[in-house]
Amino acid sequence: VNSTMNNRAGSFLWNLRQFSTLVPTSRTMRLCPLGFSRPKIAYSNWNPRNLLLSDFGNGVQSSIRYLFQDALIFKSGDNFQTKGIGTETVLTVDRLLCPRRLSFDSKHSLDPDDGLKKITVHHKASNEDVLSKETKPTPVNYKELSQECSSLSDVLDTFSEGPTFPSSNYFSAMWIIAKRMSDDQKRVEKQLMFNHPAFDQLCEQMMRESKIMHYDHLLFSLHAIVKLGIPQNTLLVQTLLRVVQERINECDEKCLSVLSTLLEAMEPCKNVDVIRAGLRILADQRVWKIERVFTLQAVIRCVGKDAPIALKRKLEMKALRELDRFSDLNSQYMFEALAAMNYRSITLLDECSKMVIGNIHGCPFKVLISILQSCRDLRYRNLDLFKGIADYVATTIDIWKLKQVLFLLILFENLGFRHTDLMDLFMKKVIADPASLNMKSIICILHVYSSLNHVYRCQTSEFQEVMASSLTGYLHHISSENLLNAVCSFCLMNHFPMALINPLLQKDVINELLISGDERNAQKLRILAACLKLDISCHVAEDLDLPPLLSSALYPNVKVADALSSLLGEGYFSKHIQLPHNYHIDFEVRMDINRSQVLPFSDVVTSAADIQRVAVLCVPRSTYCLDLAHPRGFLAMRLRHLKVMGFHVILV
Repeated sequence: VNSTMNNRAGSFLWNLRQFSTLVPTSRTMRLCPLGFSRPKIAYSNWNPRNLLLSDFGNGVQSSIRYLFQDALIFKSGDNFQTKGIGTETVLTVDRLLCPRRLSFDSKHSLDPDDGLKKITVHHKASNEDVLSKETKPTPVNYKELSQECSSLSDVLDTFSEGPTFPSSNYFSAMWIIAKRMSDDQKRVEKQLMFNHPAFDQLCEQMMRESKIMHYDHLLFSLHAIVKLGIPQNTLLVQTLLRVVQERINECDEKCLSVLSTLLEAMEPCKNVDVIRAGLRILADQRVWKIERVFTLQAVIRCVGKDAPIALKRKLEMKALRELDRFSDLNSQYMFEALAAMNYRSITLLDECSKMVIGNIHGCPFKVLISILQSCRDLRYRNLDLFKGIADYVATTIDIWKLKQVLFLLILFENLGFRHTDLMDLFMKKVIADPASLNMKSIICILHVYSSLNHVYRCQTSEFQEVMASSLTGYLHHISSENLLNAVCSFCLMNHFPMALINPLLQKDVINELLISGDERNAQKLRILAACLKLDISCHVAEDLDLPPLLSSALYPNVKVADALSSLLGEGYFSKHIQLPHNYHIDFEVRMDINRSQVLPFSDVVTSAADIQRVAVLCVPRSTYCLDLAHPRGFLAMRLRHLKVMGFHVILV
C-alpha cells in the first residue's frame, strides 16, 4: 500500500511540475510576425483550455509533448483536482501526442491501430464556459466576407471588431478582393493593409492557430498570404511553411492540389525545398490513387525539372491511363505541365495535340501561347498542331490585335514553322497600318520574316520599303545594337536601305559595337560587309576593320566523302575549301561548262569560264523550315552569295 501511495504521490508531483512549466510569465517579448522585434507586455490568466491557442514560441509545444509522455491520468476520486477538468480512466500513454489533436472541449478516441492506448478525456463545462460559448462570435465565411467588404482594410476592420476562428478566412477574403482590383489600386491597398493596426494582430493569430486549423485551411491561407505580397522571408510565412512541413502527412488529394499550386507561386528557399521533397515522396506513394486529372497535372507541374526520372515516368504512365477522362482543358494544360517537369512524352503530347486541334476554336489566346511556348521548351515539333493553330488565327485574324499575331509569329519562328497564308495576311495588315507599330515591333517583324525567309509574291518590296521608312523615323532613338539587328535582317532579305546602313557604318558606331566584346555583333558586321560587296558591289565595306573570324575545327562528313569517292573516284573532288568573305564549303567538284563531265583536280584550269564549280554543302535540319522544303534566312543568303561567286550548289 505504501509503495502504491508513493508511486501516486511521485506521479502527482511530476505532473504538477510539468503543469507549472506551462504558466506564462507576466512579461514576455514577442516577435512581430513580419520579422521585427516589438516589445509587448502580455498579462494573462493561465487556463489549461487555452493551451492550444498559446504562442508556440514560448515553449508550450515541447512542454505539451513531454507532459503526456508516460503520464498517469487519475480518476476524480484520487484527490487530483483541476478546475474545469474531470477524468474517468487511468491509462499510460507510451507515445507522444500531437498537441494539435488534444482538446479539452471534446472527447477524443485514439485508434489503437496506431500503437496508442485508448484515452478518453471529458471536459465538464463550468458556468463561465457556458457563458463564453453563448457570447462566442460566429465564424465568418470568407466568401460572404469578400462580398461584404470592398477593400483589404475593411476585412481588417471586421477582424478587429471581433476575431473569430479560423483566421485563414480573413486572408482568403482579402485575396479574393485583391484579385478584383487593378494593379494600381492593388498596390495602394496592400500598403494600407501593411500599415493597418490590426494586421500584426491577425498575423500573430494566424501563427497561433496554424497547428490546430484544418490542413486545407492552412494551405489556402498561406497561398493567399503569398499572393497578397507578404515577403517570403518574414516570420509569418516561414512559420507557416514549417507547420506545413510538419503536417504534410495530412495531405489528401485536395490538399495535394493546393500544395502543388502554392509551391509554384513561391521562390526557392530551404523550407520550400524541403516541402517540395516531401511532395515528391507523397506523389510517388499516392500517384495511383489520384482521381482528379487537374490534381495530377498540378503535381506534375510542381515536382520540378530535377525530379527523379522514375517519378516522371510514373506520372507519365498515370496520365496515359487517364487519357480517356481528359477534358479539353486537361489536354491544353498538359503541355504546360510537362514543360514544367521538363519531360517530353511524345505519346502523351501527340494525343493531347489531337484534342487541341479538334477544339481549336475554344482555345483562348493565352492558352495558344502557352502551348507553343511549351512545345519550344520541350523541343516538340508537330506540324499538324502548328498548322491547326495558324489556320485558326489566319481565319479569325480580324479579331486579333497585331501584337497578338506578332507574338504568335515570334513563337513560330522559334519553332522554325512558316505558315505562308498567315504571314501574307499579316504583311498586308502591316502595309495598311504601319503607324500602329513601335520600334520594338518593327525589329521583331524584320527578324521573323528574314529568319523564315518569307517572300510574298507581289508585296515583298512594298513591305520592305514600309518597314525601312517606319524604322528611319526612330533613328534618333534606336540603339546601335538594335540598328545592327534591323540592318542585318534587311541584308538577309536582300534589301539595303542606305538611310539605315550609312549611320551604322560610322567608325564610332562600329567601335561601340565591337568594344562590347559580343562576338554576335562582329558576325553581323561581317554579314553586312559580305552583302554590301557581293549583292550591290558597294566598296564602302572594304574599309571596315573587323576582327578575323575565329578558326574552328572542321569535321568532314564521312558518309558524303565515301559516296563521292565511290561515284567519282579519288582526285575528282576537294574537301574543306575556304572562300572569301568567311565562307566555307564542305566539298567542291569541277565539271565542264555543260555539266556533263567531271574534271579531275590535277588538270590545269586556264580560264574560270571553261569550268563549272559545284559546291556540295552538308547542312543540318535546323537550317530549313520545319517542313524541310524551304531554306531559312542564313542558308538562303549563303546560297545567293555562292551563286554570285560562280558556284552551283548541291545541298546534302
